[in-house]
Amino acid sequence: MRLIINLVLLVIVAVLVWMLYSSIREPIAFNAEKQKREDAVVAKLTQIRTTQELFRSIKGGFSPTFDSLSYVLKNDRFAIIKVNGDPDDPNFTGVITYDTSYSPAIDSIKALGINLDSLPYVPYGNGAVFNIQADTITYQSTNVNVVEVGIPRKVFMGSYGDIRFARYDQNYDPNKPIKFGNMNAPNLAGNWER
Repeated sequence: MRLIINLVLLVIVAVLVWMLYSSIREPIAFNAEKQKREDAVVAKLTQIRTTQELFRSIKGGFSPTFDSLSYVLKNDRFAIIKVNGDPDDPNFTGVITYDTSYSPAIDSIKALGINLDSLPYVPYGNGAVFNIQADTITYQSTNVNVVEVGIPRKVFMGSYGDIRFARYDQNYDPNKPIKFGNMNAPNLAGNWER
């Protein structure tokens, strides 16, 4: 009888040890995986923001699709304007001239190490594509170009894309997107930059 009680107690202790281990391991694994995945998504969003700024310098606005973004950056050129003379110098008496030359945009993209073909795809997203919007709005009585690119966390968090993991991080909401830009104001800041 004593042997049976000892075996039952040993099983209960083993179960309790396993539950304690799991309760410690799960939040650590969640936080490590969350950090790794969010860092990869932020790096990709930073590249997208850079390409949108380059697109704007060529076309004057933001691209509403990844196809047009890629096409323009692969096939269009930057205008480089060189000003000869100083228009701000009151003692300058010469003629101010402007020399315009052009540089292919793809050269800048290659120098930055950005792959335009994989740009739309969310890291750890199993083929998911970032949501992208661009438009012109009236902001403080002025027409401005706006853009917003992002993706809800549940798309790239895999098995951790459940609301139950919010108990390990008060700010974690799998339905809340990680994004940059704003469709209601001219702002290119990312919501991770706080």
